Amino acid sequence: MVQLTGTTMWAPLLLGGAVGGVFADRFDRLRTIRWQLALLIPMVLLVGLLEVSEQLSVWMIYPFLLFAGVGWVGDMTSRRALVFEIVGTKRLDNAMAYEAFTLASGVAVGNLIGGSVAQRFGIGEAFFVVSALLLIGFLSLNWVPNSSPVGPASADTGSSTSEELKAGLALVRTNRGLLSILGVTFLANFFLFSYFPAVQRIGDRIGASPSQIGLIAAMTGFGMMTGSLIIGMWEPRHRGIAYIGGVAFGMVMLMPFATSNSVPMAAGALFVAATGSGFFAATQSTLVLTTVDRDMRGRAMGLLSMAIGALPIGTFLLGEIAERVGAPAAVVLMASSGLVLLFLWISTHREVLTMGRSADTEIVN
Repeated sequence: MVQLTGTTMWAPLLLGGAVGGVFADRFDRLRTIRWQLALLIPMVLLVGLLEVSEQLSVWMIYPFLLFAGVGWVGDMTSRRALVFEIVGTKRLDNAMAYEAFTLASGVAVGNLIGGSVAQRFGIGEAFFVVSALLLIGFLSLNWVPNSSPVGPASADTGSSTSEELKAGLALVRTNRGLLSILGVTFLANFFLFSYFPAVQRIGDRIGASPSQIGLIAAMTGFGMMTGSLIIGMWEPRHRGIAYIGGVAFGMVMLMPFATSNSVPMAAGALFVAATGSGFFAATQSTLVLTTVDRDMRGRAMGLLSMAIGALPIGTFLLGEIAERVGAPAAVVLMASSGLVLLFLWISTHREVLTMGRSADTEIVN
């Protein structure tokens, strides 16, 4: 049931990513992000109020997570395309690396605050804190310049939403480089990132308190922050290799995390694994956005969202395996299987290996 929460939240990416990409290309991206936050904040407050008043039932969690997942589709497809529009091609590597850094910072800080507030004050109060942080994010958007055209080019062509959706889906067939990237993303989310809800069970096994479990979970954020910061400062010449290497390294380091027998060992191993994930996250959007035409960036990000949508399937599968063999063995099995399949995919789809830095390769404008 814990794993099913992750499945519910991430399912909209798989089912609605392509549609979200069409919306990102047709409508004002900054406005889409604002609406997503404006609707999410009161929902978070509502869950907190229900919990404090002891009226929150388990079934209520799932529609809330589904709503959050739908919002995440719009946010992801619009936000990263908007970053590209703001900074342009010359500073794209740094911008996307720092975008991944700030996203990972939120994961780290959110887990630390959530675990600490939940232990000291209560779960409902933790939701109140999260809603306050979301409000800060919403207000911060006032300082973001809207560099995307009002009524993007795709909205002026007279093409229908269904036609644009078909054009976006066709990218998988016509763009070999994009297909290679998406395959790696699918494997990473299915076999690597599906471990996250299992942190709770692994923490319970080693006797961790709620705040210690929050600390262990926060290592995902701190590790990704470190990996993203390294990419932002390093600007790797072969970003495709950094992308693949980060996934492989993360899968390898998940194994000592899953089999750890103490809080420090679990936290340390997960930090190192997440550093590799940071390499992957910091280069992922850059690779996608520089592989397609300008008017297809939103739809390409939508396809990326669909590949990320492998996460709920992997999360559910890991949960089913964990029910039978335990969470540690399930994480090890998923990570080792992912390593094998990653090798097989790259051996037949090598295009991503040749993708380099913006200064060395042509970026489609």
